[in-house]
Amino acid sequence: MLSEAARLADFTNELGVDGTVRFLKNVMGLWVLSESLRSWSDRRFRDVELRTLLAAAATFEPLRTVVDINDPRLLVPGSAADPMPERVAALAAEAGEPVPHSPVAITRCILDSLAVAYRRQVRTAAEIAGKQVEVVHVVGGGSQNELLCQLTADACGLPVLAGPVEAAALGNVLVQARTLGADLPDLAAMRDLVRRSHDVRRHEPRTDLDWAAAEARLPTS
Repeated sequence: MLSEAARLADFTNELGVDGTVRFLKNVMGLWVLSESLRSWSDRRFRDVELRTLLAAAATFEPLRTVVDINDPRLLVPGSAADPMPERVAALAAEAGEPVPHSPVAITRCILDSLAVAYRRQVRTAAEIAGKQVEVVHVVGGGSQNELLCQLTADACGLPVLAGPVEAAALGNVLVQARTLGADLPDLAAMRDLVRRSHDVRRHEPRTDLDWAAAEARLPTS
């Protein structure tokens, strides 16, 4: 996709296996949450554990606070003088959103904000490409975060297929296996093998929240 709309939306094209092309845009992943966890473990919240935190975040008030999770100020690693949770709170205050203070509130803010960002970019990619998106795939470490996967399904209004975790390594191994003579004639055969040999969880979208209103609270670019 080499249109002016694609350029302005900051999408790029990457060559893939068998002449395929990926149309993509870098969107923030779980970096902000990882840096927040590191900050909490270094300070007074030494008992914060990710599994417990996610369980609590799942029952926390949804969409209470959303921020522009792609803000450049969130890209730099946190420090003792400038910890990541305080940056998230500052962005919320700057946007006029309720300011999250506790680890649970900040975690829910991060995950809700990620889901809103994914909603926006999936829609933009579909519009530019002139394609109808039927399912969202979440691979890598993020596929293990069931709350994020469910929120992404809810925000996008689309089913999410989560997994496999080691997607990049699997793709590398499959291409090498085919080169060495494995019966994997095309990309479809490789994908079928992954589906049959790995657990891929499906998350169906729920319609109980107004994600469009949440997105409208964020800047347009």
